[in-house]
Amino acid sequence: MNQNRLFVGNLSYQTMENDLQDYFSQAGVVTSANLMQDKVTGKSRGFAFIEFATPEEASKAVEQFHNQEFQGRALTVNVAKPREERAPRYSGDRPGAGEARV
Repeated sequence: MNQNRLFVGNLSYQTMENDLQDYFSQAGVVTSANLMQDKVTGKSRGFAFIEFATPEEASKAVEQFHNQEFQGRALTVNVAKPREERAPRYSGDRPGAGEARV
């Protein structure tokens, strides 16, 4: 598990990546800020991943920002868990899709 990478939830939908970069840099060197966006609409999904240069800076950020208000919302900040493998999702292009049933 990457101790430098944090999950940040309960973000305002108006929050931008540069807002996160500026805010979290108070705790240390932010190496990346990735705001998760909906693939279809491009709008924020209300959470992001912030990566710090060191685990110590990431830990400091959790202590400093968890449950603190940012842009009118109380943030959830914790060490990001590894992404779980999920079964592939099927779209309408599978065999038999769209065929009339008899």
